Amino acid sequence: MVQKAIELNLKTIGRKVLPSSARRLLYSGRVSAGKLRENLTLAGLLARTWGKKPGSWVRYDKYRVRINDGPNFYLLCKDLFVRKLYHFTAQAADPRILDCGGNIGMSILYFKHVYPQSRIIAFEPDPAIFPYLKDNIGENRLDNVTLMQAAVTKEEGTLAFYSDGLYGSCLANHASRGIPEGWTRYDVPCVRLSKYLDEPVDLLKMNIEGAEYDVISECAGRLRQVRELIIEYHHLPGLPRTLHRILSILHECGFEYLINDFDSETNPGVRAPFELAPESRYFLLIYARRVA
Repeated sequence: MVQKAIELNLKTIGRKVLPSSARRLLYSGRVSAGKLRENLTLAGLLARTWGKKPGSWVRYDKYRVRINDGPNFYLLCKDLFVRKLYHFTAQAADPRILDCGGNIGMSILYFKHVYPQSRIIAFEPDPAIFPYLKDNIGENRLDNVTLMQAAVTKEEGTLAFYSDGLYGSCLANHASRGIPEGWTRYDVPCVRLSKYLDEPVDLLKMNIEGAEYDVISECAGRLRQVRELIIEYHHLPGLPRTLHRILSILHECGFEYLINDFDSETNPGVRAPFELAPESRYFLLIYARRVA
């Protein structure tokens, strides 16, 4: 009875408020059917944020967030706060976290939600996104967060970086099939991640649009400083296939790992029937913990 009432409420919200594209997102299975209260929260969030203009302020949980795209913000909230894809169990109240690919800061807000005393260094190279990240950390008065407007790469210097200003971006040397029309080029500073592994790290989170292997291989000599990793692996047309190389480095550095399909609804490349072809693309989450 309660489940039917919730489903009716969801459909009513979608019918009255959401455009057809948003209703497809809501009814496609991407809203978890497990927890009823979360279903309503997500449906309401989608309704409130779908048509929001870039730069709008919205509230989620105890946070006030400046968003650059409504649907993307909805997916971030769902994946991080509901599905808890970045959750980890820290050994102390103040874990040290390196967040490579901070975007607008939702991962940082989640880490601070779980571990208020955490010490975080976040890297975000996109000049179009970084102001949102800075505003969101400042607006919510988060302590012990250091923001670096830089890309983590295998060598220091400056590289060409392309962005759509929302959630699509890549370094020029990781552009899989050329640069999409309409993307803006920036020259961004680059840093080596190994410089930040001079002391123990409780969690290394990495979402860096195809540069995963370059960065992991560069800092392999210091990976034993890291207790846990969460890496989003990008399998994109035109890029070298490096998943096996990343896993090999993790194994050699004493990590056990598992691979998650991320989300079969937003990641159709992991749904059966499987077809591997030059145009195949998919994303995987690698969870790793050092055991040796």
